[in-house]
Amino acid sequence: MSKATSARIDFTSLAADFRNLNPNDVGTWPILPRATALLGLLLLILVAGWWFLWSDQFVVLDERRQEEIRLRDEYVSKKNQAVNLDLYKQQMNEIDRSFGALLKQLPNKAEVESLLVEVNQSGMGRGLQFELFKPEQEVQKDFYAELPVAIKLTGNYHDLGAFAGDIGSLSRIVTLGNISITPNSQAKDGSLVMDAVVRTFRYLDEEEVAAKKKAAKAKKGEKQ
Repeated sequence: MSKATSARIDFTSLAADFRNLNPNDVGTWPILPRATALLGLLLLILVAGWWFLWSDQFVVLDERRQEEIRLRDEYVSKKNQAVNLDLYKQQMNEIDRSFGALLKQLPNKAEVESLLVEVNQSGMGRGLQFELFKPEQEVQKDFYAELPVAIKLTGNYHDLGAFAGDIGSLSRIVTLGNISITPNSQAKDGSLVMDAVVRTFRYLDEEEVAAKKKAAKAKKGEKQ
């Protein structure tokens, strides 16, 4: 018997096993149909499980993995902060000391007048003549106030430069800006006229800070 005939006989035999199957009596089915039915049932259960149960669980599992990664990163970050806590405290203390040192260079309200006198004396000490010394409106910031003073001086170039250096050497913070130097048209001695704005600063006392916060809070309430 040839191989082709043998294969045809086997196929015919297998096909015959699936004919005339009684669905009410599975126990009498041949082995191959029963195995095929069991495999189909198993696949159906797997598909149903995936569709109704496992797919949601895989989504939850992925969310938990993402949360685990986030918590791990958060743990590493907090661990690094804890390890460097002493260094952070040291840096904060240094910042506080630096801020305190800068704050001490700002006069209080009572000391501003004496500071303006120092500015005036610095110019007179260099032989300069004040044609204008006019304090302008004070401008309040977060924790300090800025007091601009418009000045107009006459003198020679070197004395004006020395005066600017004296302003920078004062123990308190004083700046010299908006500088304009022009020849003195009213004199023939080669003198110059300097227009400038001297700015000095003072820190706000507790009552002023409290009033400022109260006003800001009231303004915020009006906007809402």
